[in-house]
Amino acid sequence: MNEVVTKSKNVFANRNFRLVFFGALVSELGAGLYSFAVSFYILEISNNNAFLQGMYLTLCGVVLLLFTPIGGVLGDRFNKAGIMFICDYLRGLLVIAATVLMILFKSSDAHIVILFAVGGLGNAIGGIFSPAAHALFPHIVDEEKLQQANSYVNIKSSLLGIFGVVLAGIMYGLMPVTTLFMIVGVCYVLSGVSEMFIRYEHRVSTEKLTIRLALSDMKEGFVYLKHQKAIVALMIAILFVNFFIAPFYSNFLPYFIKTDVAAAKSYLFDSFLTPELWSSVLSVVMGISSLLASAILSAKKQDDKIGGKVAKLLCGNVGLMVLLTGSYRLFETGVISISTFLVALCTGGLIWGFLLPNINIPITTTFMRVVDRDKLSKVTSITAVFSQGLIPIATALAGVILQYFGSTVLLSFCTAGFAVTALFLLFNRETKKI
Repeated sequence: MNEVVTKSKNVFANRNFRLVFFGALVSELGAGLYSFAVSFYILEISNNNAFLQGMYLTLCGVVLLLFTPIGGVLGDRFNKAGIMFICDYLRGLLVIAATVLMILFKSSDAHIVILFAVGGLGNAIGGIFSPAAHALFPHIVDEEKLQQANSYVNIKSSLLGIFGVVLAGIMYGLMPVTTLFMIVGVCYVLSGVSEMFIRYEHRVSTEKLTIRLALSDMKEGFVYLKHQKAIVALMIAILFVNFFIAPFYSNFLPYFIKTDVAAAKSYLFDSFLTPELWSSVLSVVMGISSLLASAILSAKKQDDKIGGKVAKLLCGNVGLMVLLTGSYRLFETGVISISTFLVALCTGGLIWGFLLPNINIPITTTFMRVVDRDKLSKVTSITAVFSQGLIPIATALAGVILQYFGSTVLLSFCTAGFAVTALFLLFNRETKKI
């Protein structure tokens, strides 16, 4: 049964959307708990080895990129909801099995090997899951409600940023990491249960899927994009934005918490906030402002063109990066205290959290509107590969920079690259057409 048509003005009247939303809420909570725990746990058992942490992030990124095109082919040929619940069941069982192994084999080396294995296999499954999940919305949601649907999805992510990361910080400090990982596995399984009940009109392909046919489907996606110059220009910009932003979240923040904050004699609110919880504080601050921005967008009419607006917002992000880099340098040289830098970091997060939904939601909505539905999974997988393509290299390079040159050099490198990318998008004629 197809539930695209609904008289209600609110997308939550759509049963399929509710199932997707609440299934994603549970699985993303589990993913957030796992991501938080792994980042700190690898540093903890490896004596703050930033290079090893970078290698873990690189492995995850490379595997995700390799399997995302496969997910794009499968998503356009098979039932998208079916792909989603099977993948969530597999991820849940994988994490549970890995947790059992970590209980049986207690050495740090064994745990590192297990985490690397889960990172690789989990991201292979994630690469198959994501194109189907992203391409499902136009099949179950009216076109005029796509921005509202994407805004609610971002509100969900913001709420998880507020409460989920705080919960992760508390749970990481109060319970064994194996208990936390077991909870993550259960979250994935529960998400799969919700996704099993999604129904929409799916046309079963009569062609038998072969390697040759899969490669032909991938080629079809590239040929389609060849004539979408505005989308390609936007994809290239996002590729480099992610390259220079990912190290800030994935490398710098955990390293800053485990070295600068943990080593400080005193820091802001140290009487009740552990160093790990300061990472949660930043997520909460970003989540609150992101929640506000998403709520505003959910009530606004969709823009016909978003390219110029996105470029200007990215330039605003550049200014923010410059201020944060300068603030860290002042802290490093002793001009300001670590408490002052933490205040600056949270202020920046507040602004950043508001700007990001105004960039991400219009881009996602526009892609869903302009791309043909029968090609959406393939195109989504290609755009995902483009946008995430350099992240494995970025995280590996960031690990090396942190290990041998320090945080200021890494932040300066990211700021400079982000500025060049934002200016490219601002002066590109094609992006103004979308």
